[in-house]
Amino acid sequence: MGKKILIKQVKSVIGSKPNQKATLRALGLRKISSERVHDDNPVIRGMLDKVLHMVQIKEYTE
Repeated sequence: MGKKILIKQVKSVIGSKPNQKATLRALGLRKISSERVHDDNPVIRGMLDKVLHMVQIKEYTE
């Protein structure tokens, strides 16, 4: 199995650009403090680059 990362939304989508809102929704984040675990791959990293100022990223350990 590959590495996994834990993504936590720490900032509101109010006032953000529509593509940033859509990126957060695609990552499964809907509210502040919501968390999701994703595989660490280039697709997810590219999405995170768009919303880096709104999320917190940690390495996931079970």
